[in-house]
Amino acid sequence: MALTVILNGQSRSFEMLQEAASLEQLVAALGLKGDRVAIEHNGEIAPRSTWTQTWVSEGDRLEVVHFVGGGV
Repeated sequence: MALTVILNGQSRSFEMLQEAASLEQLVAALGLKGDRVAIEHNGEIAPRSTWTQTWVSEGDRLEVVHFVGGGV
């Protein structure tokens, strides 16, 4: 069964994730590098050090910001 969450304001299903996946697993499923991501989980900033112990459940609300470097 897929895990469905509200990601950056839109419903999104992750077929490869089971219910109660960790934030770390979610970041991997998004194909993002963890050192360039900030996550708000149900209205609270989730420190990177807690991602392996922070569980995402069906219907949770997540805001994910991916930092991109660059410049002149």
